Amino acid sequence: MSQAIPTNAGQPGASAAARVRRAWLLALFVAAGLAAQGAQAGDDDSERENLARIAHEIARLQAQVSAAAQDAPTGQRVKFRYDWLQRDLQMLREGVERHADAARQPRPVPPLRGDYRQ
Repeated sequence: MSQAIPTNAGQPGASAAARVRRAWLLALFVAAGLAAQGAQAGDDDSERENLARIAHEIARLQAQVSAAAQDAPTGQRVKFRYDWLQRDLQMLREGVERHADAARQPRPVPPLRGDYRQ
């Protein structure tokens, strides 16, 4: 059974949970689309470009989470931990950026000895 997303999720009166849910779905669709693109292209430049787009989308998602955190109701017994979500998103973004920015040179390999007789 599928869960319907409210149509007013992007509007100012939408609940914080609806905006976070919408943001996650958007991020998942974008990531899936970029992964499919990356699987077809296969070269380093296209991979770096795709990773840069993913990092940018995570940054946009972080902005949406910040807005949702400010609109979150107070005084609830069980609270959604926006700070934990932000930390996880930051960790994901840094990992993607670190991989995209890493040097693309092969690791040095020690030379073979060549003489195996004693």
